[in-house]
Amino acid sequence: MSAPPAPAPDASRVELVISGMTCASCASRIERRLNKLEGVTAGVNYATGNARVEHAPSVSVDDLVATVEKLGYGAAPPAPPRPETGSSAPSGRPDAGEADVLRRRLLVSVALTLPVVVLAMVPAWQFTNWQWLSAILAAPVVVWGGQDFHRAAWTNLRHGAATMDTLVSVGTLAALGWSFYALFLGGAGMPGMTHGLSLTAAGGTDAIYLEAASAVTAFVLAGRWFEARAKRRAGDALRALLDLGAKDVAVRRDGREERVPVDRLGVGDEFVVRPGETLATDGVVVEGRSAVDASAMTGESVPVEVAPGDRVSGGTVAVGGRLVVRATAVGADTRLARIARRVEEAQHGKAAVQRLADRVSAVFVPIVITLAVGTLAVWLLLGAAPSVAFTAAVAVLIIACPCALGLATPTALMVGTGRGAQLGILLRGPEVLESTRRVDTVVLDKTGTVTTGAMGLVDVVTLDGVDEGDLLRRAGGLEDALAHPVARAVADAARARLRDQGSDLPAAVDVAARDGLGVTGTVEGRAVVVGRARLLTESGVATDDLADVLARVEAGGSTPVAVAWAGADGVLRARGVLAVADTVRETSAEAVAALHAMGLRTVLLTGDHETVARAVADEVGIATVIAGVLPEEKADEVARLQAAGAVVAMVGDGVNDAAALARADLGLAMGTGSDAAIEAGDLTLVRGDLRMVPDALRLARRTLATIKGNLFWAFAYNVAALPLAALGLLNPVIAGAAMAFSSVFVVANSLRLRRFTPRAR
Repeated sequence: MSAPPAPAPDASRVELVISGMTCASCASRIERRLNKLEGVTAGVNYATGNARVEHAPSVSVDDLVATVEKLGYGAAPPAPPRPETGSSAPSGRPDAGEADVLRRRLLVSVALTLPVVVLAMVPAWQFTNWQWLSAILAAPVVVWGGQDFHRAAWTNLRHGAATMDTLVSVGTLAALGWSFYALFLGGAGMPGMTHGLSLTAAGGTDAIYLEAASAVTAFVLAGRWFEARAKRRAGDALRALLDLGAKDVAVRRDGREERVPVDRLGVGDEFVVRPGETLATDGVVVEGRSAVDASAMTGESVPVEVAPGDRVSGGTVAVGGRLVVRATAVGADTRLARIARRVEEAQHGKAAVQRLADRVSAVFVPIVITLAVGTLAVWLLLGAAPSVAFTAAVAVLIIACPCALGLATPTALMVGTGRGAQLGILLRGPEVLESTRRVDTVVLDKTGTVTTGAMGLVDVVTLDGVDEGDLLRRAGGLEDALAHPVARAVADAARARLRDQGSDLPAAVDVAARDGLGVTGTVEGRAVVVGRARLLTESGVATDDLADVLARVEAGGSTPVAVAWAGADGVLRARGVLAVADTVRETSAEAVAALHAMGLRTVLLTGDHETVARAVADEVGIATVIAGVLPEEKADEVARLQAAGAVVAMVGDGVNDAAALARADLGLAMGTGSDAAIEAGDLTLVRGDLRMVPDALRLARRTLATIKGNLFWAFAYNVAALPLAALGLLNPVIAGAAMAFSSVFVVANSLRLRRFTPRAR
């Protein structure tokens, strides 16, 4: 299993909000500089606008901020944690203010650019001195509309660096400068001058490129605006998670209710939740019954009934009756906060494919500038007109902006992990995506994963002349005195049956439990024995009539519970057998079938007896069973499968699964299980529904495919377009439009992941 390097001892982690980044090259440059500091490991995400930094105690946060600011960018610690989630606001992401500024600048630039482009395209409309009007309209677009590009380019130049903004700034200023040279010092300013717009670099000696300078600026601004809006939409799922928490809560103190802000709620406080209200934090129900809707957090569409003693999570909604809940966790310790942190952490990482793109992007801009200068020189050496050589060089600068490369992975990862969070699928990090593609074998833990992990009564077999209701009533009444899982299964089933008939379990007296064998006592004035056949034999009960039934129940993978009681004559006689088993989840067979449909092999791994394991495997459709495995041996079994050439995904929920989850190539932890299992897993499935396993694999694979598709088109676009521009076959206006479209295409392609639909319902 691929895992990020462990932080250095005593290392601290901080997340910085970075301002002033305009492209992937900026992020790469900041990341390289931070990583040069001793004891610092940093990752900078252009799409989120944040830097996650692990630093030694010798490096302070102020040192980190100063390092970023020396590069010409802004840096600040994140906003304080939100009380209801304990998670920082995602302030690094593009907000409405940034989008509004870009929109305003874009609208003004488009309004000024349209006449310039129309006049350049239609010679018949070129009135006397039209070129001077074009210059008056184009200059504000390039200087004011493109101010962010020029400011960033100048900042980078002072630090000896070049980014995408350098390409845009140099290209548009060069086109504007050439045009003013032609107007004031050449022949382009003469009254009656006309020219048309060409798709290529062709142009006359006195050609002007005002339409190219202003249109490219407008196109790049449009791309940035669409990009900002799309990136904000990409983070909508996480923002929705952060907004799930309640803002205030009705706390019950000294018998009175007091409405207080949620940040004043403490562990142990009891709070009231009325129908339609959001639960303020995690807790245990102490009064009332209600259905709880967790769909916004887990994707579970059906509300779950809760009663006193049941655990509930903050961010869910009570849709039935009134509840009184005792808080067990607040702030950063709540389930909602942990989910939000997991999503944010996943969005910060980088898949292997993105690290390749970062390396390419870091050296791409200097190469493009060199290529543009070379293009200009070659055209001039070949005897071409200076305007043609200049146009080709400008087109090279503009078409090559590598912004799409920097957006390819972060946007897809943001959308994919956000959609996963909505469905209850949490990725630990982007490296998980690489693992899901290679997995060919899925190992499933039995108890709590394929099964419910709770014992249940699955069959009742009575001997001739014995009423089933009498068997359940007397056995249930005696077992109700014990806390053993098998006893609870019998007692709960019997109580449910009697409740339907309008009665309750009878009380038992003289109860004596026999460890590992069962229990004896008196119910309704009669001696009763419930447990293993051996206990009945030791109590003087003949069990010959039960032999076939006991064998059949055991062969079916259930635990047989024999029942005997004394008749009117006071003699104990065998009356029947209750079959108790760890019940299989209703969705397990469907989930296994979905995994098989994906071409994956499934294996059932359990510490239970072979007979029990085989019965469960047959019921859900698993062919391979590894049974009788001790908890510490589960990881060894996973290693054995890997040694045989399998790429293993392990699905588990218990503490005893943690080592196997960590050892597997991909660990999927059921969120209903232990914290140890969840921490060891690469993917956490918030609901206890096994159908989420194929859904999680499908979503992870689709996200990885989207990333690779984005990178392919970003690379292919540059590889195909650069030669066209260098050969003079691409006008700068067309180059600017194509460059802006490439970024928009990458983000729009990533947003398709928002439509991912799970099969699990």
